[in-house]
Amino acid sequence: MHSIGSTLLHLSFLAHQVKALPQITAAKNGIRDWLSPQYTPFQAPLVVPPTKLPKATYTEPINGTVIDFFEIDIRQFTAQTYPLSSGIGPTTYVGYDGMAPGPTLRMTRGREAVRTLWYHDHAIGITAVNAYFGQAGFYILTDNNAPTTLPTGDYDIPLMISAKQFQSNGKLFSPEAERDSLWGDVVTVNGVPWPFQNVEPRKYKFRLLDASVSRSFKLYLVDAARPNTRLPFHVVGGDAGYLSQPVQTTSLVISMAERWEIVIDFALYQGKSLILMNERDFQTNEDYPETHKVMKWVVTGTATSQVGNGPLPATLATLPDPGSRATVDHEFKFERNNGEWRINGVGFEDIPNRILAKPPQGGLEKWRLKNSSGGWSHPIHIHLIDFKVVSRVGGRGAVEPYEAAALKDVVYLGENEEVEVIAKYQPWAGVYMFHCHNLVHEDHDMMAAFNVTSVNLSSYGYPDDATFTDPMAAIWRAKPWNGLPANVAEIESTVLPLFAGLGAYPSTANVEAALADYYTTHPMVDGIPPNVKARSVSALRNHNDFS
Repeated sequence: MHSIGSTLLHLSFLAHQVKALPQITAAKNGIRDWLSPQYTPFQAPLVVPPTKLPKATYTEPINGTVIDFFEIDIRQFTAQTYPLSSGIGPTTYVGYDGMAPGPTLRMTRGREAVRTLWYHDHAIGITAVNAYFGQAGFYILTDNNAPTTLPTGDYDIPLMISAKQFQSNGKLFSPEAERDSLWGDVVTVNGVPWPFQNVEPRKYKFRLLDASVSRSFKLYLVDAARPNTRLPFHVVGGDAGYLSQPVQTTSLVISMAERWEIVIDFALYQGKSLILMNERDFQTNEDYPETHKVMKWVVTGTATSQVGNGPLPATLATLPDPGSRATVDHEFKFERNNGEWRINGVGFEDIPNRILAKPPQGGLEKWRLKNSSGGWSHPIHIHLIDFKVVSRVGGRGAVEPYEAAALKDVVYLGENEEVEVIAKYQPWAGVYMFHCHNLVHEDHDMMAAFNVTSVNLSSYGYPDDATFTDPMAAIWRAKPWNGLPANVAEIESTVLPLFAGLGAYPSTANVEAALADYYTTHPMVDGIPPNVKARSVSALRNHNDFS
């Protein structure tokens, strides 16, 4: 949703200062001068976005499905990013409910497994500008059956990390004219440059999201008094929810749009200050005076609660096993051709040719993602599915241990790397995107599509016509808004019952069970099941604005 010259849009949808630490490593290309006005880290406290409550809730009377209705305004607002004493003016943002990040959506229900998601603007060609200026927030799916030994409540904290660049007047430098990348020389966390947070001496869980336009991070943790010694922490979750088991590490790679959940036990550091650092000279990122720091935790006081402060469980989740496959079904090259960002030479504006794969519904495929450049790296986001990272050659040369224990929807394709991922393309048939999540690359056409072709499940008790309706159908499109808040009575009596009656999301479990039955009796041959009913590609060519 985008409006030029408007300061208010409407969105409704369902569902402290320390001495500088010594430089640990030197950047091979040198540390560049400030682009933004200088800022001394750890002056301002971390701000945690508030949780948004639904405006209305409806329970579908037949099967008990609960549907929440949320209402969010997109507003222009100003915030004082630099200290008032600096004489630098406020920053103008455009954010959800007039804040950036936007309010956090927390659900205890959902069609997907528990996980950390995020919502952000997706307007084609201007995603970088809109997300960078504030249109992004957390969307967290929780479960009452989650491991009780993990931190919850006030000890479960979302951290949106985003590198930005400011002008001398305090306003943001815009990525609108960028064609390569916007690295940013100011690292913000939840909108605050290099914040600090006072924490109790106990375990905390942090949900990390890299919402930068172009900067990736290799994070590590140090005691401010011993900056040359990296401290261990545990990774417990990724893009698709819990890892199979906690993985201890002393560093964590996170690229744009990736999410990782980590647990830090501050009980070991009573009275100390810990710094979350970022390795210099990592991949293609440009280094600036303070981009090797992220935030600080000050461990003080006593633990006021022991809930979720027990030992980490040996097992966190039984992850769905997509299976194994020797054959590589598709190879996709992410590269720059004649100044244009492309996948296999195709850009998203090439409508007749942008569908690069047609995996059958429920079918297992292995994709090879290639980056032959030493000048660029690409976080690759594949819509619809959760995949397993099975190999990485070149570049870093291996799958990270925490990657191996996770299911993902974004994988970091570093310099000169080939990464193989495997997934079942289910539950829904239809056309979906995959793309680089460097938002400059995304906006400039490093996107393509795949068509999940439907199979006939009617003989397994699942009507073939009961799959999810084409999301580009007019009924699903945004409707005009009259400028008034939504009427709760109308939402409860008309809007939500109508939505429930559409049957937009049939039972995922039933679809996946039917697909499993289908492939038991219809094994794939050369990657193609019999009785595949492909959607017409010619009809899809009219869908030139799906995203």
